[in-house]
Amino acid sequence: MTALLEVRDLTVAYGHVQAVRGISLSVQDGQIVTLIGPNGAGKSSTLNAIAGLVRPQRGTVLLEGKDMAGLPAHRAARDGIVLVPEGRAILQRMTVEENLRLAAEMRGGRGVSAAVAVQLENFPSLARRRAVPAGQMSGGEQQMLAVARALLQKPRILLLDEPSMGLAPILVGQIFALLEQIHRAGTTLLLVEQNARKALAVSDHAYVLERGSIALSGPAADLTRDPRVQAAYLGGDVAV
Repeated sequence: MTALLEVRDLTVAYGHVQAVRGISLSVQDGQIVTLIGPNGAGKSSTLNAIAGLVRPQRGTVLLEGKDMAGLPAHRAARDGIVLVPEGRAILQRMTVEENLRLAAEMRGGRGVSAAVAVQLENFPSLARRRAVPAGQMSGGEQQMLAVARALLQKPRILLLDEPSMGLAPILVGQIFALLEQIHRAGTTLLLVEQNARKALAVSDHAYVLERGSIALSGPAADLTRDPRVQAAYLGGDVAV
């Protein structure tokens, strides 16, 4: 089976510091795959290199067999690799609807208003606040806006960097429910997430990164039962 996304021997360096050390991973069409690990393990650098925000020192990034490594972010997004970055990067002074329209217009083609209307229908909380400046919304609402904006770019694979960061526990649950909803609608997801318990619960496959390398990988359910993962990331034993 050909992977939707395949990363081979990816290395990312910032000056003399190697953040990612020759990792390889794959994401099958229709999967949720998660990257977990401690801060500084290279998780965000991996996503940024895949999305074209960082140029890798070496390695390949294959999207349906096409090498995307080194292409700028706008080219990667146009071809279907779309990133929801850590911190969301929404335009704070623009309204919810203006943020969405801008994303739809950047994708190009006709039907901008119709595409925005679909996302407002999919996200009722955003529809209710469509005329509100994005910076005045709660963290959870801003994350929903960032996801809705990304979906307007019609991703083949959606990359999400720490979608639950800084959110209250009840909002974390809502964000993960949203990710499952998006997945059921047919979007493939590659997720970086500090909340390892939540991430593994929704994922098909997972990779554990440590010091820029893959320390463990396998089906998410298997890693949830792995004593090393339980001790390091899940706070001890996990009932299965």
